[in-house]
This record gives sequence, structure tokens and C-alpha cells, in this order.
Amino acid sequence: MTRTPGVPALLLLLIALALSGWQPYDRATWLMEVAPVLVVLPILVATRRSFPLTPLLYWLIALHCLILMAGGAYSYARVPLGFWLQDAFHFGRNPYDKIGHFAQGFVPALVAREILLRGGHVTGRKMAAFLSLCVVMFVSANYELIEWGAAETLGQGADEFLGTQGDPWDTQSDMLMALVGGTLALASLSRLQDRQIRGLAPR
Repeated sequence: MTRTPGVPALLLLLIALALSGWQPYDRATWLMEVAPVLVVLPILVATRRSFPLTPLLYWLIALHCLILMAGGAYSYARVPLGFWLQDAFHFGRNPYDKIGHFAQGFVPALVAREILLRGGHVTGRKMAAFLSLCVVMFVSANYELIEWGAAETLGQGADEFLGTQGDPWDTQSDMLMALVGGTLALASLSRLQDRQIRGLAPR
């Protein structure tokens, strides 16, 4: 069985967070991009005994945190991995933000599914999958509203946070990537998640 990330993994994430914020491209953008990390990590630490997650979720959340940190450090339009993908596949723009929105669907879908099933909120796997995708789209839509609010509040200063790169359909494609990520996560990892849920000690 996959081991749950422990204190060493948490320390590595904290080191990565510090490095991402050492000399970011734009300090305000960094803070907005890593804000979910600053919220989630304390919650995971506080609930590690009362409601421990499956190892699968811990690893996926850690990966998602790293994706957010890189986006914060460079700004999504300037992440080197995105430039490599742009050159390799001849994209018209740096696609790293689409990786971020894919993860924004992939990871929350499994988080929602685990909470729904373990909390006894639903018993059917199909209904859990449907409601998990509803949560994904709720999260994605709210993130786009936050981006809109930042644009209205900060004006030109929000460009790095938005990362639209001149794409008029950026909001719609962001939400599509979240939906694709959530659907793929549920289709590929639900059985593994179920096995790990059964392996958790009773609370």
C-alpha cells in the first residue's frame, strides 16, 4: 500500500513554498496564486488524526501545491515547463495555466468523492461521482469569479494573475480543463481510492 506523506513531505512542501516566494516574478501574483496552499496545508495538519485522508489524496494534494507554487513563482504565462510544452507541441501560448486548471479539477474531484463517501453523505458511487463533478465546477466557477474580481479591483495589475495571454475564451477553456481533469480522475482512480478508503483505520 502507498505510504502516506509524513513530516518529511510537509517540510519539503514548506521549503518549496519558501523558494517559490523568495524572488517571485510578481509578489502580489505569488500571494494570490499560493493562497490555496496557505489555506490547505494547515487544514491537513489539523485534521491528520481526526480525519486522515487516503495516501492517494495526500500525494495528489502535494503535487497540486507544487503546481500552484510554480505558477506563483513565475506567473502562469512564464513557467519554463509551459514554454517547453509550447515549443514541443507548437502551441500558440504557454499552456501551463491549463495544467493548473486541469489539476484544479483532478484533485478536488477525488477530495469531494472521499468526503462524500466516508461521511456517509451518499452511498452510491455514481451519485458520488456526479456530485464530485458538481463540486469541481463550483470550485472552478468561483475561481473564475475571483479572477474577475481581481481584474476589476486591480485593473492592469491583475494581468499576471489572470494569465489570459490574449485569449478571449480563457475563462471557458479553464473551466473545461477542470471538468476534463475531474472526469479523468474519477474514471481512473476511483477504484484505487476505494481500496485505500477500506484500508484506513476506523475513526
